[in-house]
Amino acid sequence: MDSAAKDEMQPTLSPGPEWPEQERAERLARGAALKWASGIFYRPEQLARLGQYHSREVQRTCSLEARLKSVMQSYLEGVQTGVWQLARALEAVQETREALNQARGFLQGVSQASQPLQPLQEQVAQHKQLQALSQLLPRLRAVPAAVAHTETLIDAQQFLEAYVSLRELEQLREDTWALLGVLELPVFQRLDLLAEALGQAVEAAAGTAGKLAREDPALLVAAVRVAEVETGRTNPPGQALRDWRQRCLRALQEGLEQAHFGSPLLPAPGALAGWLEALRVALPVELATAEALVAPCCPPHYNVVQLWAHTLHSGLRRSLQHLLTGPELGAADAFTLLHWALHVYLGQEMMGSLELGPEADVSQLEPLLTLENIEQLEATFVANVQANVAQWLQNALDEEVAEWGRKQEPNTDSSGSYYSPSPAIVMQILEENIRVASRVSESLQRRVQGMALSELGVFLRSFSDALIRFSRDHLRGEAVAPHYVPYLLATLNHQSALSSSVSVLQLDEAASGALAPLEAALDDLQRRICRLVLEALLAELQPLFAALPSRRWLSSPELLESVCKRTERFCRDFWRVRNPTVQVLLAEAERAVVLQYLRALMQGRLVCRGADERTQAAERLEHDAAQLRQLFLGLGLEESAHCAPVLLALRKLLKLHDPALLGLEVACLRQQFPDVSEDHVSALLDLRGGLSQEQRLAALSFLKAGPPPSPCPDRRALFSLVPAPAPALASCLRSGFCA
Repeated sequence: MDSAAKDEMQPTLSPGPEWPEQERAERLARGAALKWASGIFYRPEQLARLGQYHSREVQRTCSLEARLKSVMQSYLEGVQTGVWQLARALEAVQETREALNQARGFLQGVSQASQPLQPLQEQVAQHKQLQALSQLLPRLRAVPAAVAHTETLIDAQQFLEAYVSLRELEQLREDTWALLGVLELPVFQRLDLLAEALGQAVEAAAGTAGKLAREDPALLVAAVRVAEVETGRTNPPGQALRDWRQRCLRALQEGLEQAHFGSPLLPAPGALAGWLEALRVALPVELATAEALVAPCCPPHYNVVQLWAHTLHSGLRRSLQHLLTGPELGAADAFTLLHWALHVYLGQEMMGSLELGPEADVSQLEPLLTLENIEQLEATFVANVQANVAQWLQNALDEEVAEWGRKQEPNTDSSGSYYSPSPAIVMQILEENIRVASRVSESLQRRVQGMALSELGVFLRSFSDALIRFSRDHLRGEAVAPHYVPYLLATLNHQSALSSSVSVLQLDEAASGALAPLEAALDDLQRRICRLVLEALLAELQPLFAALPSRRWLSSPELLESVCKRTERFCRDFWRVRNPTVQVLLAEAERAVVLQYLRALMQGRLVCRGADERTQAAERLEHDAAQLRQLFLGLGLEESAHCAPVLLALRKLLKLHDPALLGLEVACLRQQFPDVSEDHVSALLDLRGGLSQEQRLAALSFLKAGPPPSPCPDRRALFSLVPAPAPALASCLRSGFCA
């Protein structure tokens, strides 16, 4: 196109009104210029340069106008070119629209012309289908026979041949679909049922994989191959997916669980051990069969050994959970299950066997019993064992108590000591239960140990109560025991045997504090038995001490000799008590005799009338102390445990001739026996006699003013156990002449 034509196509730009933005820009420019000029020419000396500023601004204005004209010219030329191109594009669009309208009219004419040919086209398509069906007709006629043959193959468990026949029939159906569309011929209606029958047969064969691997491995291989081929096949559109591999794996698991855990009946009480023993034998055999026979018949990705191990474990775990939600187990069943699950199942006989390859992956198995299950079983076991132990200990106590009333003396062992099998029975029961619990776990062992300590404490309390009833009935005459004291001595040996063997119930040194309450209970029992023995001794000695001190006592040793003879006769069987308990018993007996002696002295029955009687009393105390010392040394008491030397200290108080020195003797007595009181000293001074009130007060003042006694941890109380007589009322009469 030439420039003239181009110019004709270009539109003329008519001048329009000024832009508001332009006017505002001019006003801003003028204001800025005025501001600049006022700033520049503010000073008079700068007006001389006005001409220079004017010429320079004129040049700048001309330059800006020239640049603006150039830019506007370029802009206008670009706008003219764009307008021309838009006009040409509009012409092209109009030409294309006219061509499309012509083509639409032509197509409408062709469609109207082809409508009479539509029946002919349909007849041609039907002719093609009939021609194809005529070619497939011999094969379609053979379909019923092929279906029956396939069913026969399935019944005969010829899975490979049956699958080939099934696939041929399905391929024929697919070819028919390709010709007829989705139209289903009646001859193929049984085909889906036939495929399902083959899938069920393959699934059933997989469910008895262990048996087939031993008896007919070829059949198992055929079933697995059919499942693998069918799973890897691409299904045609419209046919449901048949995942026979998953069905086989599921059948393998279900068949395995059904074989070992399919019975809904739980083991009867007492039959759990037999059931677990059967599993102990059967499960390793199953795993060995899986590894040696089943795994070679299956593809590697089946992981047969791992599948077998995890399936057996899961089935066993569910069965045990079901068992634990049922009726509470007995002690034997709870112990059997704990021991089997924690030791046998994970031991070398089963899942921990060295013959079980790494492919079993038993390390990923969940615990057979959860922590809650173990807690439940341990609590059940301990509760049942505690009930049994309590009953056994009560029976042992009843037998022991029944023997106390026998007409025969207690049984003795080879050393001549009184002997009772009860302590050995008690400790054997407790120790055996702790030993049995240790075979399961340390936590169960600690539980049973705590139970054993608790039940032994209950047994000791019951034993102590029974001993009190036995003593009370004997002393009241309700049930007189022919051999009361010997059986008390036998119970001391009983207590001693328990004390010496209770340490076997201690698991470790860190838990030694657990035995402290039990040891304290045993010590209390020993003290109670000793007290009962001493009460019987004092009951015999009480009439003899009623005549002491007296004038007869001053002149003759017969009173204390009677006491010694009766004490010796009473203690003649003490040697049948085992050491060190016999030393404790002898020491308590000697102390009881000395305390009774002191009580008699404190009763104020005798007041010495002169120096001769005080000398006789001092000599009698010395003689009596020697007799008591000789008596208990003969009975076997160690001399360091004797209390009779207190009589020698009292002898000095009576033998002293100078009353002015009594204060020193009282102070010495206080140093030796810190528990002596003012009432005791006053009673002794009454026995001594021949003292004025001033002398008595002076002697007693030393008791208060003297130095405190030196501490001695081995010193035992004497005077604090002797009741002092009430002080006599003040009198003007001298007590020494009132006797």
